Amino acid sequence: MAAAAARHSTLDFMLGATADCNAVLKALQPLFQEQGMTETVHNWEDHGYLATYIQKNGSFANLRIYPHGLVLVDLQSYNDQTKGKEETDRLLDKVEERMKELFHGNIKRVKRLPAILRGGAIDRYWPTADGRLVEYDIDEVVYDEDSPFQNIKILHSKQFGNILILSGDVNLAESDLAYTQAIMGSGKENYAGKEVLILGGGDGGILYEIVKLKPKMVTMVLIEDCIPVLKRYAKEGRMFDYVINDLTAVPISTSPEEDSTWEFLRLILDLSMKVLKQDGKYFTQGNCINLTDALTLYEEQLSRLYCPVEFSKEIVCVPSYMELYP
Repeated sequence: MAAAAARHSTLDFMLGATADCNAVLKALQPLFQEQGMTETVHNWEDHGYLATYIQKNGSFANLRIYPHGLVLVDLQSYNDQTKGKEETDRLLDKVEERMKELFHGNIKRVKRLPAILRGGAIDRYWPTADGRLVEYDIDEVVYDEDSPFQNIKILHSKQFGNILILSGDVNLAESDLAYTQAIMGSGKENYAGKEVLILGGGDGGILYEIVKLKPKMVTMVLIEDCIPVLKRYAKEGRMFDYVINDLTAVPISTSPEEDSTWEFLRLILDLSMKVLKQDGKYFTQGNCINLTDALTLYEEQLSRLYCPVEFSKEIVCVPSYMELYP
């Protein structure tokens, strides 16, 4: 039997004209009353109606009627997923049918979204970098533990394989070779016999792929050690043909003076240039392509380095991110 969870279902109507709030309420009232629900109605003269319907088992529905023609139905129940879904779908079907009878085709849009399951054994909902909610097809929690630094989850997706999630941030999945290839230069670089420095990359994807290309030496530095190690390498005069920065994405914040991550990135950039050979290359990640202000601000940081640099960028689709990523 599937684990119980709170199921939140929605049904929205955008009418083709203003709504007679009282008429809508009276048309839909019997459908909820048939379910044995107790009704409470709030009426605001200029702002429509809010009717709440509560069952003895704690399930409830909200009916919000706006005078300008927006009618919203929200239902929440907590029971066996299959039983709850069937009951909710039947009620929503009746509401939709009654609304169409009432308005005789004068409905511009009807929208029923998939139900959101809250509090279930498996969390399927994770936000994109630009704040959109994505539901993943997660079917198994492979690993979920707290380290001294962050929460570590490995969730299995039917589409993307195992997904690594660090403190609520989708990091990388088995499907995401495109990310690894892009941050290594998309197959255009010759790593044979070269000295390579990887900053971060704790998931091991870059290291796994780059050793296949026969570099002379690959040095990998954990995020907490990057600044002291880079300073030491710069002082010792140790130089690299490639520096691959896989530490963190470009911050979403566009206020560098208020976000310490920006200062960290600037320091990493400066120190990386000091250990990069004159003809060397530096690769790093950006962030969601929709975060144009943050990405532009990052490019501005490149003009403030202690030495002049030229840069180019490539945009790739990272499957498990469900977004384009420069």
